[in-house]
Amino acid sequence: MGATAESTQGPDGSQRGVELLRRVLAGSGVDPARADTTWASGAADTDGPGPGPGAGMFAAQDGFDGPDGLRDSDRSHEYRGSGDDGVAAVDDPLRHVVRIPARAGNPVDWPGWTPEPLRTAWADRGVTRPWSHQAHGAELVHSGADVVVATGTASGKSLVYQLPVLAGLAEDPRATALYLAPTKALAADQLRSLDGLAPDGVRPAAFDGDTPMDQRDWVRRHCRWVFSNPDMLHRSILPRHGRWATFLRRLRYVVVDECHTYRGVFGSHVALLLRRLLRLAARYGARPVIVLASATVARPEEFASRLTGRGVVAVTEDGSPHAGRTVAFWEPPLLAEITGENGAPVRRSAGAEVARMLADLVLTDARTLAFVRSRRAAELTALGAKRQVAEIAPELAARVAAYRGGYLPEERRALEADLMSGELLGVATTNALELGVDISGLDAVVQAGFPGTRASFWQQAGRAGRAADEALVVLVARDDPLDTYLVHHPRSLIGAPVESCVLNPVNPYVLAPQLACAAAEMPLTTVDVEEIFGGAPAVEVLDALVGEGVLRRRPHGWFWPDTGDAPAAHVDIRGSGLGQVAVVEAATGRMLGTVDGGSAPGTIHSGAVYLHRGDSFVVDELDLDDGVALVHAEDPDWRTEAQSVSDVTVLEVREHRRYGPVQVCFGATTVTSQVVAYRRRTPDGTVLDQTALDLPPQSLDTRSVWYTIDPDALADAGIDEARLPGALHAAEHAAIGLLPLFAICDRWDIGGLSTALHPDTGLPTVFVHDGHPGGAGLAERGHEVLGRWLAATRAAVRDCECRTGCPSCVQSPKCGNGNNPLDKTGAVQVLDLVLAALEGGAPAGSR
Repeated sequence: MGATAESTQGPDGSQRGVELLRRVLAGSGVDPARADTTWASGAADTDGPGPGPGAGMFAAQDGFDGPDGLRDSDRSHEYRGSGDDGVAAVDDPLRHVVRIPARAGNPVDWPGWTPEPLRTAWADRGVTRPWSHQAHGAELVHSGADVVVATGTASGKSLVYQLPVLAGLAEDPRATALYLAPTKALAADQLRSLDGLAPDGVRPAAFDGDTPMDQRDWVRRHCRWVFSNPDMLHRSILPRHGRWATFLRRLRYVVVDECHTYRGVFGSHVALLLRRLLRLAARYGARPVIVLASATVARPEEFASRLTGRGVVAVTEDGSPHAGRTVAFWEPPLLAEITGENGAPVRRSAGAEVARMLADLVLTDARTLAFVRSRRAAELTALGAKRQVAEIAPELAARVAAYRGGYLPEERRALEADLMSGELLGVATTNALELGVDISGLDAVVQAGFPGTRASFWQQAGRAGRAADEALVVLVARDDPLDTYLVHHPRSLIGAPVESCVLNPVNPYVLAPQLACAAAEMPLTTVDVEEIFGGAPAVEVLDALVGEGVLRRRPHGWFWPDTGDAPAAHVDIRGSGLGQVAVVEAATGRMLGTVDGGSAPGTIHSGAVYLHRGDSFVVDELDLDDGVALVHAEDPDWRTEAQSVSDVTVLEVREHRRYGPVQVCFGATTVTSQVVAYRRRTPDGTVLDQTALDLPPQSLDTRSVWYTIDPDALADAGIDEARLPGALHAAEHAAIGLLPLFAICDRWDIGGLSTALHPDTGLPTVFVHDGHPGGAGLAERGHEVLGRWLAATRAAVRDCECRTGCPSCVQSPKCGNGNNPLDKTGAVQVLDLVLAALEGGAPAGSR
């Protein structure tokens, strides 16, 4: 690519995004003029993973609208780098810059059936006319069609359902509506948006875990638009549907907001939960219209239909205006003064970079969200930014805070109010603020690592740029194979089609508890099973439940024995199924927060450091049986890192193909894992010590993809027995790191195992397994795209600038073996061998 100096002024006349990028560059000691040098984009990358995910910047599918709301024909991205030849210098963190132009909106007239009071109420808010997609979607809903609106962030999707629902409730004073959101914050935000908008008599109200018990009866009896979430629907409303009979009998609309979050095992639970709701509504004589709102996803109508069990019409043509954005790709530089595990080179941490950027932007009076990957990281990033801001402008330090799950309801509400009012300038957050909460006027978003999917990337990026000025978005790469790949291949992210959402409503591990809940609500008939719950797979699960004594079979269907104990209370639709562990300060008895039971052994084991609202605690005791962790206040100068071991047992080979010396399999497996120790590390990564732990093993029945290699082929490739464990181990780590480029997940949703001789295969084997009971389709997706997945893996390992392996290529942050042994060169040889076999011809012995 050749360098061409051009003006930095955006198509909307705003330079705000570039100005903020200059400030970030100056804070990093990089020449701010780097933001002013433009490289024209060339052809799509030819070394990407091929068609589909990462196919190239201008990849299009049937006139697909990109996640930024632009059609490919409308794009005029500009690429900027930091070297005169268009390639960033090794020590320069700014790898690429893309400028996305602003776009004008397409306003249209209100539908003729819009009540005059609603037109007036919206006009008072500055909405004199709807955008084209809002009017189109509202017309479809008003006509009785089930609709999914999948348009860009901040495109006004709420009006698509608010207009017909409010009009319908005004027209029929007995009708009711139910709104479901994945988070309480989103539901609360949408409820607030109805202030002064809802007609008299609608009385919208929240019904969630934060609703006081004395108010719940009032909501059930008097509220006509209930704002809730899948958890409350599952645990409270449906099991007690008799008390909700009047509401359900009059149910006219069901709104499912941010429906793209319902994927994997959680999405499968919600799909069956919606079927339970619609079955009971039909029992009371109602057939509500379903309205779904989603981020931009591929084939939204297919996904929404799978989620709801109904045919759904998609609205995807976005008629809203969008502010311009400057998107920067940032790779933290290598640290010359320290080395990491096993002598590997170490980059400056993404968290440290993001904390500094957050501080720089706050000092520039830029309202900024910093998205991080964990609750702990949110606390650390906010603390780091506060300290840096306090050194220069102490009066601004109080305007920086953390926001994450696990806070008490009153703490969340206060933070949300301060953020929306502008009292808070900088917030470090988990994905808890990715969805829905309408935060207007943000200037910048900084991401500590790729959030796992292109849809999430654009959801987070869309938090900025809601005003007229151009916004800044910075993706800071973690020391991770996928992040490193993306900042060097931006066309694999910008302009590439977003992913399809994957869910599996016939996963037996989801079907079994959901069918038990449905039977407890109302006996299941053969018609229910055939038409609502999936047919033959559901019958097989029901037979097993009868055999276990969970349900009883009668001529007309399946019944829940009247034990007085409803099953919904014991079914966790979000977590591991192991419930929640309360974190309690031992000295005072104060509950600080909760942690999912499945992740508790690795995060709040004895000796672990736990952060809450900027305060540091050390865990004294973890009691998994009682679901409590006791902690004491302490501010150590080290952090903790859990170590675990695992094993994989093959239960059933469902697909098998041989490619010469390589066999590729997909099937059912049991993964047994155990947290066995933890390390204490200093802030620069130095290991202080390792302490053994005595925690119970956890077993997971799931799905895996694996390949085996004949030993003779490995020997011919120059990999002897001594090098084989390290070569396979490195190939496994790198493959886990790159799978999220092809499947909607992150590396923490999947795991793996490599061994020079596996007892079930009798051969050198590399497994990658799904981290969810019964599988969430991740390993199956890996099996489908194995060739492209391993080709991208090989490119990431081969192109990494380290010599012997590092976190950017083959080291894993969750390796139970301390990233030893690892053979980077051997991994490339293994991947070369496997890819050559896959490309060598048609598979033999397929089934």
